[in-house]
Amino acid sequence: MDRNDDELLLRAALAAVAPGTELRDGLERILRGRTGALIVLGFDRVVDAICTGGFQLDVEFSATRVRELCKMDGAVVLDREGTRILRAATQLVPDSSIETSESGTRHRTAERVAKQTGFPVISVSQSMGVVALYVRNKRHVVEGSPTTLSRADQALQTLERYKSRLDEVTGTLSALEIEDLVTIRDVTSVLQRLEMVRRISAEIQDYVVELGTDGRLLSLQLEELIGGLGNDRELVIRDYLPSTKSDLTAEDALANLEALNSVELLDLSAGARAVGFSIVGDSLDAPVSPQGYRLLTKVPRLPTAIVERLVNHFESLQRLLAAGIEDLMLVDGVGEGRARAVREGLSRLAESSILERYV
Repeated sequence: MDRNDDELLLRAALAAVAPGTELRDGLERILRGRTGALIVLGFDRVVDAICTGGFQLDVEFSATRVRELCKMDGAVVLDREGTRILRAATQLVPDSSIETSESGTRHRTAERVAKQTGFPVISVSQSMGVVALYVRNKRHVVEGSPTTLSRADQALQTLERYKSRLDEVTGTLSALEIEDLVTIRDVTSVLQRLEMVRRISAEIQDYVVELGTDGRLLSLQLEELIGGLGNDRELVIRDYLPSTKSDLTAEDALANLEALNSVELLDLSAGARAVGFSIVGDSLDAPVSPQGYRLLTKVPRLPTAIVERLVNHFESLQRLLAAGIEDLMLVDGVGEGRARAVREGLSRLAESSILERYV
């Protein structure tokens, strides 16, 4: 299982213990009662093989039941959905050769069981009052909503600043595209900001999942900030990918961009290379021309299929901007009404972009 799968599994586990869930209620009761707990979120042959002693149950899950069962020594095992309690007061004996960085017996067992079984494991420290969630090779401390909300608010403020800067560089790119004055530096600057905004948004989305019902307002704020971005990263890459004259696909370029670490992302040359540009010396200032994907998608009610046909027919944004209604009607699926809408839409975009840049 790769890193992305681990992150998806962690997110699903966080959602299962988020505020508003029955399991989170049970964990809160355990913390208030100052007792420890070891809970496995899943059951199969592997889990069965490492369980010894205890009681075999098959009862509906409830917060009060798990609280009472955790008063006894041993672990509680739930089904994968967390809707039924299958084992209680059982001792878990995972493979002792599995590496663990924990020192306490309960936490060492939790980490090893998570690695061996692939199921999330919750460990509640009796002395420290800390809830730790183990998912494969990851350990995540489940904190209270006030602490998580504070971090989320800081991330949201950062996102607002980055989004404001993104709007500036995107507006500049649009104006430069209209004037056919775009350089590799301009394209990479936009992609850099788009990737930064994506990463911060993903972090905030993790907070939304972790907060459960307490994260509804945060979710609305996040949607308001990034709702209009859509697939801008892909559109920018598709606009300029042919200029790289390589076999790199848009999907490859996106993957390369996401793979950059935080230091590399700040380096425009590294970002340019990631999406396929050949950078030597001052070639960041080399001119490039878009095909028109990004601006065409801003024309209202223009289907994706028509955007593809227009780009394939005219092959550059400048030829699209110069095309008359009769020229546009030569494209399959573009009648007079749609050709007029495209012509007027591009004209309005050109006018507004130039005005925003120079006024």
